[in-house]
Amino acid sequence: MNDREPVRRPGGRAARVGAAVHRAVTDLISERGYGNFTVGEVAARAGVADSSIYRRWGNLENLLGDVALTRLNAQSPMPDTGSLEGDLRTYADQVAREITGPDGLAVVRLAVALSGDGQGLQAGEHLLVERTRQLQAMLDRAHDRGEPALDASEVLDHILAPMYIRVLFGLVPLTPEYINGLVDRLFWPRPE
Repeated sequence: MNDREPVRRPGGRAARVGAAVHRAVTDLISERGYGNFTVGEVAARAGVADSSIYRRWGNLENLLGDVALTRLNAQSPMPDTGSLEGDLRTYADQVAREITGPDGLAVVRLAVALSGDGQGLQAGEHLLVERTRQLQAMLDRAHDRGEPALDASEVLDHILAPMYIRVLFGLVPLTPEYINGLVDRLFWPRPE
């Protein structure tokens, strides 16, 4: 009898398949837009069987939600500069680079499309919940340092939303002056 645990290889076949499928989704969204391709087309582009996609993600909407969450989580880690203002400036700069990068518009379009209805709405809600959770962790850290409390929705409304809208409508680049202005307005004298 073998008492050894099976060896798990990070970066093994499952990771390669996941990366290929995610790349295929991002490429197809860039080329065709949301809703203009099938699981079969993603599978063909990724070089995997469509049954692999269904087994891992269940359906196209879950896959799209996973792609959006993975991209947003991987590229926008929560900074810890020692102050909320510094954290938000760093975070806003990271998000700006992410959404104006090579695949940025595709990911933004995907996030917007996921706010539709049905399973897409659930995936979009999951994306918003995850982004809010990340922001809340940064805000909680600031609160623990004794800094004035902000609400995650204030950050979403005053920093992230304007950047996403500008990218969607082609009003780029997002300059450092523009990004800093968004953060500055959030910290204008606040009523007690």
